Amino acid sequence: MPILYSVVARGTVLLAKYASCAGNFTEVTEQLLSKIPPHDDKLTYSHGNFLFHYIAENKLVYFCITDDKFQRSRAFLFLNEIKRRFTTAFGDTAQTAIPYAMNDTMAMRGEKLELLVNKADNLATGSVSYRNTSRTLQRSLFWKNVKMYVIMGGVAALAVYLVGAMACGGLKWGNCV
Repeated sequence: MPILYSVVARGTVLLAKYASCAGNFTEVTEQLLSKIPPHDDKLTYSHGNFLFHYIAENKLVYFCITDDKFQRSRAFLFLNEIKRRFTTAFGDTAQTAIPYAMNDTMAMRGEKLELLVNKADNLATGSVSYRNTSRTLQRSLFWKNVKMYVIMGGVAALAVYLVGAMACGGLKWGNCV
């Protein structure tokens, strides 16, 4: 299941929000925002089938609600992307903005939240695929090198044998034995 609800807030003042489905998310969010300490922090709360993720930084709180099956790392990737876009778009104006002042602007400037989550998921999947491919390539090149060293060693041993045989009077080594 995707991210159900997302908020950018200053203390308990909601500056921007997005909901992908209906629910009492606003009331729950206001209760949780009042309990978030003012210092910079990032944390996940769990209640029932929902996870509440937040990043608090510079008096702003980037908050989202997901179901309990949603990966914590993906939620924080999403929140970091929202934080980056929000600070790029608004900077210090968020410190004095009125409630919901950035809602329309965030919707116009940013991509849909689901698209961001999908991109983060694609990056994670791509990195696993890249790691597996690079390991396979590394093993393949290792065994190619081993084969080359075995062949070079065999050729060198044959060359030493032939030089020794020539010095000793032929392949039967008649002069040396």
